[in-house]
Order: sequence, then C-alpha cells, then structure tokens
Amino acid sequence: MVKAQSGQLWTEKATVMTEGDMERVLRRIAVEIVERNKGLDDVVLLGIQRRGVHLAARLREIFKAEEKVKVPAGELDITLYRDDISTLADQPVVHSTSLPGDITGKRVVLVDDVLFTGRTIRAALDAITDLGRPERVQLAVLVDRGHRELPIAADYVGKTIPTSRSENVEVRVKELDGTDGVVICERNGGAGHGVEA
Repeated sequence: MVKAQSGQLWTEKATVMTEGDMERVLRRIAVEIVERNKGLDDVVLLGIQRRGVHLAARLREIFKAEEKVKVPAGELDITLYRDDISTLADQPVVHSTSLPGDITGKRVVLVDDVLFTGRTIRAALDAITDLGRPERVQLAVLVDRGHRELPIAADYVGKTIPTSRSENVEVRVKELDGTDGVVICERNGGAGHGVEA
C-alpha cells in the first residue's frame, strides 16, 4: 500500500499490532498504572492531541469497567510549545486543550501514541507547567520506537519496536482512521527522520 503523508510517499511495510493486540496492551498499561499509583486516587489522564486523546479515553473506560472509578481525563495540544514550530506550515493546526479541573497536586498520566525523539513529550511538559503543578507526571505510550534526542523515557510502554529513521510508525485508531492497528511504513526514495509523535 502506498500512501501520501506530509507530502511524502510511504509504503506500508509491516503490521506490528492488530486491533486485539492494542486492546490487550491498553489493558496491561491500565493495570500497571493502578499498581504503580496504588490505586487511582488523584490520577488524571491527559491525552496528547490527536491519537493520545483517544488512547486516554480508552484507558478511562477500562478503569471505569475494571476498577469502577471514573478517572478525570483531558486533552493537551502541544503545537505552540514545539521547538520546531518555525519550520511548520505558516498556520499550524492547533487542536483543543481541555483539563478536567485543576491538575495541581494530581498524578498526571500523559498518554501518547508513539515515543520517538522525545521532543513532543518535552513540549507537553512545558505545556503542563503553564497549566499547574502536578505532584508527578508519568508517561504512557502505545509504542516506543527509539531514536531519542532528549533524556525522556516512558513509565508505561505497550510495545518497543526497533525502527530505522527511514521508517515511520503509524498508529491507527477507529475514531480517526476507521480501524485499529499499528503499522510500519517506509518512505519511498530513501532515508528521512520520520514523523515525531
């Protein structure tokens, strides 16, 4: 399958996570969050726009079903905090940021789809600093693909997938893409940096 993304042509190379795999991974991450925090008191989920928002919503549903707890969840847009904003389009697309309340003193679990260079997470931490002072911030990601440029590590990782920089890890969620899964795509025509997520 050849697809256009960010003006580049990509070829789908391999499926590394199916819909069932994603569900199992999210359930495991949910259990780990409960164990590490000794429950869900003062836990707040913040999904990073865009796919992190939907993954956070799924974790919230798992907590509701399995722990009978309604964990507050919000959305975080980091566009204006990116260190490469000057290289983006003339008018970068800004999505919504909405908090379920004051995050000061809370245990914030940031949720994102792919951990790559770490720059998205650095931007998210900057955004959180402007919004409050949590007791602690933890990071949950569906996929860690390596190639870190900053000293950032996830607390909860669904799957570690070794990749080259000429590859892109694409997480698909039903809410945006009509299907669930994780695929590796390769840029046609050679090496590149992939998409930071």
